[in-house]
Amino acid sequence: MKLRRSRLVVLAATVLTVVAGGLGIATAQAATPACGVAYRVTSQWTGGFGADVVVTNLGDAVTSWAVGWNLAPGQGVTQAWNATVTVTGSAVTATNVSYNGAIGSGASVSFGFTGSWSGSNPVPSSFTFNGTTCAGPPAATPTAPTPMPTPCTGPSTPSATPSASSAPAPIKVWMAGDSTMMNASSCPIGWGSQFASYLTSDVTVQNSAVGGRSIQTWLYEGNVTSTKNSAGECTLSSTAYSARWSAMLDSGSGFKSGDYLIIQFGINDGDSACPRHVGTNRFKELLGVMATAAKARGVKPIFVTPVAAITCSGGTAVGNRGFVAETTAAAAANGVPVIDLHAKSVALYNQLRLCPNNGDYSTGAVGAFFCNDHTHFEAAGARQIAGLIATALRAQNIPLAAHLK
Repeated sequence: MKLRRSRLVVLAATVLTVVAGGLGIATAQAATPACGVAYRVTSQWTGGFGADVVVTNLGDAVTSWAVGWNLAPGQGVTQAWNATVTVTGSAVTATNVSYNGAIGSGASVSFGFTGSWSGSNPVPSSFTFNGTTCAGPPAATPTAPTPMPTPCTGPSTPSATPSASSAPAPIKVWMAGDSTMMNASSCPIGWGSQFASYLTSDVTVQNSAVGGRSIQTWLYEGNVTSTKNSAGECTLSSTAYSARWSAMLDSGSGFKSGDYLIIQFGINDGDSACPRHVGTNRFKELLGVMATAAKARGVKPIFVTPVAAITCSGGTAVGNRGFVAETTAAAAANGVPVIDLHAKSVALYNQLRLCPNNGDYSTGAVGAFFCNDHTHFEAAGARQIAGLIATALRAQNIPLAAHLK
């Protein structure tokens, strides 16, 4: 295939940059449209930033890709997802991973990375796609950049507006979990609050994660007593479900066939005292209860192991959560896919070199990722954890991946 046959367009590249008093928005656009690369800084802090890159191919389909750009002085790349990124001097090359090498004509692929910066953090001035510089003859009639790319030259392409019959049916992703997943506008920010940014517009997210809950207190809010029975489990004063689980089960406004339910517990469940205490067998039993109820309504459950806090053994981040094996076992018993977020988060902390640290979680890279408690996340950290979930959906061929951007 000859790369000169590819017809690509440049999207407006929108970035967040630090300006006086807060975050501002700056826009950069190549002078001559020829390449479909959009670069967006999603978060920025002192010395570091996160970015998303979207590549659009309006030419011949390709089975692999490489996107290149140059770093400005003081910039670096520390970690990437949905791509393999290498840096030689100031030159960056991002190549596809095993599951996203094919880009059809008119299709897009996205990846993200975290980086470092000093002095300034400008937008790359140009990109290459499979070795071809993103530049070319201008369109006969220049037009303002639009959210969706249109070809500059060549044969006509299908309308950007799909017909009603081809539009994907709207679905909802329901979430049940604890504070590391919950919605919040300031620290602690759960990864579930950032997950919608990875999903297409036909998906809405109903995040019902609540801080401080075990799976049993989430399901039976107010009905879990402080007394243990002979089996060592906290007894229930009533088997009535909590309002949040009842809302999901409601036949009118709750679960609909085709929806998804993402469940992450295990952080508070290991408390030795009631009401939060949950034993391992009870934990697996309640995961099964939730999975069975979801499946009966045509909803696809997904189990997630508890995300790790940052615990260092010298210069290495190590695991620190219980109920990981129990989540995996319950998934196998109920025929439910499981994402091992515990292992993936530990691997991410090591990739970001968050260990060793001096225990001050208010400064530096670890302070930008975590609240000052080593457990909960700032927005930048929560977004990267949500990115691990998105990456795992694709890598494990979980059907929700079809609704990722």
